[in-house]
Amino acid sequence: MLGHSMLALPGCLRAAAFWVFVYSYSLLCTCSALLKLLCSILMRPQITFQRISREVTPSCLNDPFLGTHCYVRNKDSGLRFHYVAAGERGKPLMLLLHGFPEFWYSWRHQLREFKSEYRVVALDLRGYGETDAPTNIDSYKLDCIIVDVKEIVDSLGYTKCVLIGHDWGGMIAWLTAICYPEMVTKLIVLSFPHPTVFTEYILRHPSQLIKSGYYFFFQMPWFPELMYTVNDYKVLKDLFTSTDTGIGKHGCRFTEEDMEAYLYIFSQPGALSGPLNHYRNICSCLPLKHHQVTMPTLLLWGENDAFVEVEMAELTRVYVKNYFQLSVLSYASHWIQQDQPELVNTLIWTFLEEDRFEIKD
Repeated sequence: MLGHSMLALPGCLRAAAFWVFVYSYSLLCTCSALLKLLCSILMRPQITFQRISREVTPSCLNDPFLGTHCYVRNKDSGLRFHYVAAGERGKPLMLLLHGFPEFWYSWRHQLREFKSEYRVVALDLRGYGETDAPTNIDSYKLDCIIVDVKEIVDSLGYTKCVLIGHDWGGMIAWLTAICYPEMVTKLIVLSFPHPTVFTEYILRHPSQLIKSGYYFFFQMPWFPELMYTVNDYKVLKDLFTSTDTGIGKHGCRFTEEDMEAYLYIFSQPGALSGPLNHYRNICSCLPLKHHQVTMPTLLLWGENDAFVEVEMAELTRVYVKNYFQLSVLSYASHWIQQDQPELVNTLIWTFLEEDRFEIKD
């Protein structure tokens, strides 16, 4: 297997082999995308590069029942962050970190649900939505993103929070919990394993490597941005609505307005580069020097997740040196908190109300 042979090499050769592999696979994924683009041009030349102008904000993004739109400027980076907050100030903080390609709106069901007991803050990560998007790719290193989370908590006037992350936001949540354990009272991650599990598993399992092909494709400059705009952002639409990757028939399908909200955000000038730059820095703090997660942790996973294999969920247990709960939701897709919001919210409530706490040796 690729992972075993690579791990057997000396350190310097292992690093060189890893990067040769990364860029070779990136080139392969790019060639595949280029072939799809050429086929689209040949079959539908008139609509391939056609895009609808979206200048009016969909009304659902200004729904007052979801919360209040707020902004805060981080002292360290100087960047202005956008977030939507619900619930009274002074209540315990619940901080929500979205995945890709998403933004604060992916937490709309949780903003409504948890505001009775928490100050719920759904953040637009660096480069997303109305948050500032630096043009320098190095500005999206994971170390910078983790500091962003710490500074947001500080700026909101808190020292602790319940931290919840989905997909790429789950990666950030794991790393934040590892780096700032005193700040996270409870950790809840949706649809993403512990980062060490992910990096080791992907090298040993070709099936996961194929499912994560977009990670490698995104290493290429400008072309991934172009591909997302083809046929009026068809790739984006398919991610949430197709039979293979979209929200399942048993879940809460996107309304037309929900889809337009996503299209509005990601069709703005330059709106795709920031999110993709996150992936272009995925190796900036991997492999991890520290692995242990020391707070109670809940991991939620969709049985029909098209992007991350469920076997990684159970493997994550090894790295949580405290109470660990895993729930795999039947029929749920990757977009789990939007797919089955009532069940997800119930599982989160149950976990938050438990007082179990145990440190493992």
